[in-house]
Amino acid sequence: MRKVRVVGAGMTRFGKFLKRGLRDLAEEAVQHTVQDAGLGLTEVEAAYVGNSVAGLITGQETIRGQVVLRKTGLLGIPIVNVENACASASTAFHLGWISVASGLYDCVLALGVEKLSDPDKAKSLRAFNSAVDISELAEIEKQLGRSGEDAKERSLFMDLYLSMLNPDEPASQSVNGITREQMALVSVKNHYHGSLNPYAQYREAVTLEEVLQSRHVVGPLTVHMCSPLGDGAAAALIVSDEFARRKGLKGPRVNASVLISGRGDDHSMAPSIRRAATRAYEMAGIGPEDIDLAEVHDAVAPAEITIYEDLRFCAPGDGPKLLEDRVTWLGGKLPVNTSGGLLARGHPIGATGLGQIVEVVWQLQGKAGKRQVENCQVGLTQNGGGHIGFDLAAMAVHLFSV
Repeated sequence: MRKVRVVGAGMTRFGKFLKRGLRDLAEEAVQHTVQDAGLGLTEVEAAYVGNSVAGLITGQETIRGQVVLRKTGLLGIPIVNVENACASASTAFHLGWISVASGLYDCVLALGVEKLSDPDKAKSLRAFNSAVDISELAEIEKQLGRSGEDAKERSLFMDLYLSMLNPDEPASQSVNGITREQMALVSVKNHYHGSLNPYAQYREAVTLEEVLQSRHVVGPLTVHMCSPLGDGAAAALIVSDEFARRKGLKGPRVNASVLISGRGDDHSMAPSIRRAATRAYEMAGIGPEDIDLAEVHDAVAPAEITIYEDLRFCAPGDGPKLLEDRVTWLGGKLPVNTSGGLLARGHPIGATGLGQIVEVVWQLQGKAGKRQVENCQVGLTQNGGGHIGFDLAAMAVHLFSV
């Protein structure tokens, strides 16, 4: 396999943009990306376009990538449409990496774009139901104790995350030993980071009390502990090392790109995050102790703490300590979600994985402004999507280095 680099990264601000369409968002992200690289679009040989729910929200199916890119100048090249729940964009990146690393292409575009906001909020929330086995949907909702009113107020995935984190105590005010105060602290951290990010959906810091006293969602979760609905796009230019040298381009190396599926009902397998992380570390020839910063899938606040443990940033049960000791804050030894994460940067699901990658690429290039991590050499992204059995259906972990 050839060595691969990311030489351009760009994104829109994430947020609720009722008057903006998928094409408008995609074009902005692509424009920022090629400007960042200093490379013309005529060099791009293929494009991989991630999107999850355009068909359900806008009605656009089948040729989403061709539609959103038709006015960018990317004409006649292969355009591959990628749908993989909340991991759609990171899957698009993975496919782009494979195509360059294998020698098929020298320069490709990976794009993630999503519109979740809609005047009919219930329509947006229903879209999440497509990321489970719909033949089991009624039984899943019954097991979770969800009513028709719940479906109008919150995403099915808020309940599912709680069931995966703490299936035996659905009404508990703690999750796997993580207290409500510790969950709230994740939100405080990530909203602080988001306040420094001009691309974040929420750019205001919050206090611990504000998180705890915000609107109740389900179980111990308040609204500030849950990722919001939103829209946005993010993109990256993936090139071979040889192409980068020939064109005088610079950018972080892609040391590992791993995509796996969830274990479903097979409890003899490790959860998807642990398996994907293990493969990524082995592929890159490094360990968790070598990571300088990470962007992880904090769809709900307690998930970030358990992800610390699944990525082996700490021993099992020590996740809360990393947070309380400010290890994972800006200025700490291992900053996590410097972008604000899904909680504050936002979670337009088909764009999220590339939003994470853009942040890590910018950090490694020293382009992160007020949230810049000093002397960072190695970055990790972890992005999951969908739900199958008691695991996420798709899981991607990527490793990058200067």
